[in-house]
Amino acid sequence: MPKNLGKTPPMGWNTWNTFTDAINEELIMQSADVMVESGLKDCGYQYVVIDDCWSLKERDKNGKLVPDPAKFPHGMKAVADYVHSRGLKFGMYSCNGTHTCAGYPASFEHEFTDAKTFAKWGVDFLKYDNCYKPDTVPGEILYKRMAMALRNCGRDILFSACNWGADGVHNWIRESGAQMYRSTGDIQDTWNSIVNLAKSQFGKQSQQGVYCWNDIDMLVVGMHGGSNSSWIGEGGMGCTDTEYKTHFSMWAIMNSPLMIGCDIRNMSDATKNILMNKDVIAVNQDPEGRGAYLLNSNGWAGVNVKILVKALENGDYAICMVNFGDHRGMGTLCFWDMGLPAASGYGFELYDCWEHEVIGRYSERYSCNIESHDCKFLRAKLVKM
Repeated sequence: MPKNLGKTPPMGWNTWNTFTDAINEELIMQSADVMVESGLKDCGYQYVVIDDCWSLKERDKNGKLVPDPAKFPHGMKAVADYVHSRGLKFGMYSCNGTHTCAGYPASFEHEFTDAKTFAKWGVDFLKYDNCYKPDTVPGEILYKRMAMALRNCGRDILFSACNWGADGVHNWIRESGAQMYRSTGDIQDTWNSIVNLAKSQFGKQSQQGVYCWNDIDMLVVGMHGGSNSSWIGEGGMGCTDTEYKTHFSMWAIMNSPLMIGCDIRNMSDATKNILMNKDVIAVNQDPEGRGAYLLNSNGWAGVNVKILVKALENGDYAICMVNFGDHRGMGTLCFWDMGLPAASGYGFELYDCWEHEVIGRYSERYSCNIESHDCKFLRAKLVKM
């Protein structure tokens, strides 16, 4: 029986966004080393996840999945053992259909056999995709089936249900036993993709929480167009570091699992500063796991500036003000919209989570100018004025 899996949003690294099918055991081991040596592990990133394209195209004579010996000559157990030796956890990929999105054997009607195989190899995390499932079988049944298999495989394996927000997933996924679920289509390394995925989840934050997190897809922070996939890379330019900072801030406050997708072996200082911002990570990992709500009363001047607010365990509030527009905009946070009237005699002491400093005490409201595609990420502490 899984023990406390998904108590906070899972954090780690996944091969797909950058490498797609160009994966092997050397890459996985090198990335595990970097997770430790760069400080990512100390910030909370713990899962090293192999995505699609890791197996042979056919099962063996006993109906079991077989790692591609050209990519993983020592087998998956050896790779898992190495990842574990670095104090990290090991993740793998399968799919609820007849084959995976890239055309490899998947787990439809092999769920219990595959769960036992993953357990034997030492797997701690399973990303479970949604390609090529039979039209006559509801996705809800297939995710519940694999959840049952994992819960009875003899090992604690976190279940990442990647069904892209299909089949009304918000209405049944928590009951299925999954610890996280993809609520969107695939991300691209573009500002428009980040914006579209983020906005698609506004108003859905109540449908996630402790032990079952709303996954807005993997991070593209630091990729700068560096993907084997022309679709993911979309022109090879990627985003600016400012856009990556805003992307990370939104995913953090909306409790999305933080799964890195760039090549962590070649991170710039700017990428490291974004991915290892402990003030922002602390909001994502807050033990209560409250969803972020959207403030709508921002006035005409801030039409492109949206504000997300998240209640934190110690009584503080996280506030993320995002300028989605292409020009500088003004963000205005009216405290009464958060439930704090001026007549109370209280205000907020505001701490800037990107500048890492207290910026002042404010009553009734806080306003600031925000550059295009940038954000202001604040932690608000209630104080007597």
